[in-house]
Amino acid sequence: MIKINLLPHREEKRKQKKAAFFALLALGGIIGIGVVLLVGGYNARAISIQNERNQAIKTAISGLDKKIAEIATLKQEIEALKARQQAVEDLQGDRNQPVYLLDELVKQIPAGVYLKGFKQEGQKLAMGGYAQSQERVSELLGNLAGVSPWLERPELIDVKSTGLGQGKTAKKVVEFNLTVNIKRPRDRDAAANGSAGANGAKGKNAAPAADAPNTGLPPAKS
Repeated sequence: MIKINLLPHREEKRKQKKAAFFALLALGGIIGIGVVLLVGGYNARAISIQNERNQAIKTAISGLDKKIAEIATLKQEIEALKARQQAVEDLQGDRNQPVYLLDELVKQIPAGVYLKGFKQEGQKLAMGGYAQSQERVSELLGNLAGVSPWLERPELIDVKSTGLGQGKTAKKVVEFNLTVNIKRPRDRDAAANGSAGANGAKGKNAAPAADAPNTGLPPAKS
């Protein structure tokens, strides 16, 4: 006997497939939402941790900036104290400067040179006078430049021939004006220490020589 199924089985299968498809689609959506939530939560936690680290770094940088500012202020205060100390030392050293200056001028002015006046402004001395010849002026400049322990860097302002006196007693002389820098005691001591060190180094490699008197002046010219 032949059995015939008259029920709409094809429609039932379609409904089952459609229901299975929607179920899979819903499951996929749920899984996707779960993955998104997990990834979002992980990223949010990582961002939060990084923000905490950034904040800690900013706090440390702020503390270092404060310490740097304090160090800069201390350096400024130290420099100011050093400047004050140096000013006091210079004032103490400059008290005897006029005595040293006059004594040095007497030593370094060669014969045949006469000063008519000099003026000190700070550490610079301006002087003018008369000389028997231009060679005497050159000798004076050489003494001030290389021989004097208290004077340095002389600069000749002008030199000219002029007459001194009247009538038959008038003499032809050279009138000059120059400036020279005055060394402070600390500069003089530093230069002396440097020269002593250089001479000591030369003395180790050089043969001993006979001592010669050093008067601090070049030979006088006739």
